[in-house]
Amino acid sequence: MIEGKLVRLRALRAEDLEAHLRWRNDPEVVHWATGGHPNFGPISREALERFHEAQLRQDPRETATFTVEKRDGGRVIGMADYRDLDTFAGRATAGITIGERDHWNGGYGTEALSLLLDHLFGPCRLHRVDLDTWSGNDRAIRAFTNLGFTEEGRRRKAIRVGTEWHDEVMFGMLREEWMSS
Repeated sequence: MIEGKLVRLRALRAEDLEAHLRWRNDPEVVHWATGGHPNFGPISREALERFHEAQLRQDPRETATFTVEKRDGGRVIGMADYRDLDTFAGRATAGITIGERDHWNGGYGTEALSLLLDHLFGPCRLHRVDLDTWSGNDRAIRAFTNLGFTEEGRRRKAIRVGTEWHDEVMFGMLREEWMSS
């Protein structure tokens, strides 16, 4: 368990399925998390059960999904993950979703991502962490920038959101940048 002031990151549990099912079938959560990508949602209970079961068996040497839980009361409010872990190159891709809309804009996602970075740059000893979003997700861009991520590139009009095309915005952070912040 990784604890902050507002939230803790803990291992994914079987009982987290209900919250994930709710988030992945909430059009607004899907919109902001992925630009509305149909691979995120909507999703049936049966399909999510299979996916969730596979997540419970993830090898943390490659990928891991954490539950973001409020410290005060233990309410499950989101998820944070890393994937594409390459120990030779010392890098991984991170992600964060706060699925409970009443916890948006409260600093929960920023703290959860900060805790994940502490874990990846600390015990995991990574050299670099990447993440990305779409150009219309100003809240995510602001959070990533405030944490010290550098925008490293854009894939022009690579993400379709509804009927409009947006840039995929790619960010990176190096270990020395995180340690000096």
